[in-house]
Amino acid sequence: MQRAPSLPGILLVEDNIDDYEAAVRSFKEAHLDNPVYWCKSGKDAMDYLKHEGKYTGDSASSKPALILLDLNMPGIDGRKALTLIKQDKSLKKIPVVILTTSADERDIEQCYELGASTYIQKPVNFDGLVDAISRIKDYWFDMALLPRILNNE
Repeated sequence: MQRAPSLPGILLVEDNIDDYEAAVRSFKEAHLDNPVYWCKSGKDAMDYLKHEGKYTGDSASSKPALILLDLNMPGIDGRKALTLIKQDKSLKKIPVVILTTSADERDIEQCYELGASTYIQKPVNFDGLVDAISRIKDYWFDMALLPRILNNE
């Protein structure tokens, strides 16, 4: 019997637990069944992606097919994390969707200059978030052709 291919993972980089929980609920409402991995900071995300720190030797931390990245986090913020991801040969092909409260034109311009695939302002209510996540799902997992990203490259 042939095993069904597993769904590609999503890395959600978000320091706010309320925003994380709302995102997870919206994933369920939008029928986005992909596994979601949560990192609470840019540093945590880089450790996860590079199998360093608490993720050293962790075979469960695989490269995601998509990264949803908040901008405003303490320590390594989303801008710096985006820069590090796009400068790393083994990570730069992973699409990064900025999902943040900021609609500042400078943030938008900077993120695209740094290599963001998409910039989305977080909706202010749950229904708006479900709609945004549903559109992310439709585009990134039903329409777009993503590069093959091997686990533990």
